[in-house]
Amino acid sequence: MNHPIIFDTDPGVDDAQAIAIALAHPDIELLGLTTTYGNVDIATATHNALLLSELAGQRIPVAQGAAGPLVKTKYPAPAFIHGENGLGNIELPPVKGQAEATSAAQFIIDQVNARPGEISLVAVGPLGNLAAALQLDPGIVDKVKQVVIMGGSIKEGGNVTPVAEANIFNDPHAAFRVLTAGWPLTMVGLDATHRCVLRPADMDIIAVGQGRLGDILAGSYAFYSDFYRGALGIDGCCPHDSCALAWLLKPELFTTARGHLMVVTEGDAEGQTIFAPEGRPFIDARWSRTPLVDVCTGADGKAVVEWIVETLK
Repeated sequence: MNHPIIFDTDPGVDDAQAIAIALAHPDIELLGLTTTYGNVDIATATHNALLLSELAGQRIPVAQGAAGPLVKTKYPAPAFIHGENGLGNIELPPVKGQAEATSAAQFIIDQVNARPGEISLVAVGPLGNLAAALQLDPGIVDKVKQVVIMGGSIKEGGNVTPVAEANIFNDPHAAFRVLTAGWPLTMVGLDATHRCVLRPADMDIIAVGQGRLGDILAGSYAFYSDFYRGALGIDGCCPHDSCALAWLLKPELFTTARGHLMVVTEGDAEGQTIFAPEGRPFIDARWSRTPLVDVCTGADGKAVVEWIVETLK
């Protein structure tokens, strides 16, 4: 089955792994990469998106997008996790291509309107580009095939605050718009991605299979896995963004629940995603006022990682 997608990204080590999958998988038609700040600043995100596709020998349109959050103050990029250049501070070759003249939001709108009912939006960074596209053309809600978000958490807790996952925390106002827009949406959050660990032996296989791009994936993985070893005590890394693509192509590897999502936009719980399961009564109806969506509540981590390695080896 062919999956035409737009991949909205802030590369980022785990983004790079996911972009490699989007470039390599025979069932994915990668229409473009739209970039956002998050793991890195917007210029670095766009540079890395161009570089990764060039190293794979492909010319994929890259449209630059959000440089900061809609409302809140922008936090510094987490260089201690991804490196100053987003790819583990390894030496990178020069980029030949340039970004598209159109913005990320307009690129999304143009592509979706050209192929109504066909395109999946897979967003693995802060959600400003999707929020901007909704603002410019609300009609895309009824024209996308589906929206897959890597972000949020239901029971797992947060990774940048006690309750908030990084992508949602970076722009909670944009996340609220996107998660409650009423389009077909699945959130692949930490409840699923923390079940998956990409081990050093897995990356060795990927590095061999991906040639020049594999060198970048392996070099950046070394930096990223050092962070995970210290932060979570695991030997490897969680391939968060790759899990969004795994769900798109292999949803049977995940457990999901249907219900209502909200995002806390202010205060100590800023960026928290609140999930109310469909049909469950609460003391007040406020938690069930948003459109129904699907959220991943778990994953077969071993099988997901095997799929990633098989795709990239």
